[in-house]
Amino acid sequence: MEVILLQDMRGLGGRGEVVDVKPGYARNYLYPRELAAPSTVANRHWFESQRAKIDTRHVAERTAAAEIAAEMAALKLKIAKRASETGTLYGSVTPTEVVEALASKGVQVHRRMVDLSGGIKVLGEHVVRVDLHTEVVAEVTVEVVPET
Repeated sequence: MEVILLQDMRGLGGRGEVVDVKPGYARNYLYPRELAAPSTVANRHWFESQRAKIDTRHVAERTAAAEIAAEMAALKLKIAKRASETGTLYGSVTPTEVVEALASKGVQVHRRMVDLSGGIKVLGEHVVRVDLHTEVVAEVTVEVVPET
């Protein structure tokens, strides 16, 4: 099933591209979240007429994300977790904990934006990637310290 992407999607394509996806993915995920529209002649014409407005909104979102990324670059978060004597954590640091630590510093992000590829399972400093926008990625340093 062909759809027109209304937003950039990692691994699928860029805004305005016509891509082929499975019908269930389009019907159950893309359409309800307004990430894509069916690829019909009328929708293609509508998208082309709306492209300027969509591009303006996209630039505004990217600018706001870049400002947040600049704030986050200077931050160093501390998260206290229970750990063994060897420095291995009982459990791991979750994206929710990173989001809560960012919120305490005044930065609001969604937990799905936090990329903990592989997780944090040992004490020490770790660089955590936060995808603020499809074109803006911030990195924040998280120091995991033993709980006292």
